Amino acid sequence: MTATTRRFDPIALENTVYLSFELGEASWTLSFTSGFGAPVHRRRVSARDRDALLRQIEAMKERLGVAASGRVVSCYEAGRDGFWLHRFLEAHGIENLVVDSSSIEVSRRSRRAKTDRLDGESLLDLLLRHRAGSQKKVFSVVRVPTVEQEDRRHLHRELRSAKQDRTRVTNRMKGLLANQGLPLDLKRDVPTQLASLRQWDGRPLPEGLRARLFREWERVVLYTALIERLEAERREVLQRGKDPVFEKIRQLNLLRGIGTNSAWLYGMELFGWREFRNRKQVGAIVGLTPTPHTSGMQERERGMSKAGNRHVRAMAIEIAWGWLRFQPRSALSLWYQRRFGGGSTRLRKIGIVALARKLLIELWRYLETGVVPEGAELKTDVRVR
Repeated sequence: MTATTRRFDPIALENTVYLSFELGEASWTLSFTSGFGAPVHRRRVSARDRDALLRQIEAMKERLGVAASGRVVSCYEAGRDGFWLHRFLEAHGIENLVVDSSSIEVSRRSRRAKTDRLDGESLLDLLLRHRAGSQKKVFSVVRVPTVEQEDRRHLHRELRSAKQDRTRVTNRMKGLLANQGLPLDLKRDVPTQLASLRQWDGRPLPEGLRARLFREWERVVLYTALIERLEAERREVLQRGKDPVFEKIRQLNLLRGIGTNSAWLYGMELFGWREFRNRKQVGAIVGLTPTPHTSGMQERERGMSKAGNRHVRAMAIEIAWGWLRFQPRSALSLWYQRRFGGGSTRLRKIGIVALARKLLIELWRYLETGVVPEGAELKTDVRVR
């Protein structure tokens, strides 16, 4: 990791308690210190015991000789516990950072020991270096959404999960029938098909398999009803929503090749609450950035970084393919055809990643400035589905 040295100010670390969390399902390990070179004190509290946590912090202030009004700076790795702890700490005057665990530096010299104690001390050391400003970047800090921004994600994530679960069940049904050498056409009346299917020798399906297939189909019907209900709720919210995030979704939905699913995902997961200063940040947040490996005479490209939001990254690739189909005369589509259109399948797949990144940046500019991507066409009939 590249780092630049900055002026070190020891005064900034005085009268402060530094705390790192190792969050477990049953208990939390707390690591305290007062600064560089000071002893590290460890305490353990039951998971989610807020009162015990505050008592330990106050007790540690007294032990470390920090005034009752002194600062407390803490951090923990983003994960299963989400952001509620961050909001709780901030509400009690504690300066907290949520750390992207994948950004933490790890020694590659040898096999590394890993315990809660070692992890807590390591994270505490990184926190001290970060606060002292002795290095430009020792880890990446997660931007915490508001409660409202986080709550808006549930609708489209539940919808995506329901679609995935339905696909999983239908694939299982197809697999069970393929085991008997039989097909299944989901576009036709499935119960009628199941009732009329016969094995290779003309006998009906075994009773246990038939019963299982009908039960699986009942799950498909339930998931389909759930999907329809969620999509209806999304349409209503999008039509009546007055928040700026809904304006951005509607603005994206004006472009040909951008549907309600992709516009909603981009709005809720990316453009609706994040602020970007430049195009590099836009590409980096979804992992559509190159990872060159250059050492001496060796130069090779290891592909995109795949950091950041995987949901948006997958949608960006899907939209890029759709952009070629629905916006063939746009500048981006013409660029892709010149560079990759006549190449092999592998080359076209590499090119689609580059197109996805360029398109993502153009959509960001479109939302910020209102300037339609060069050569792109708007829909003549916009329907929210």
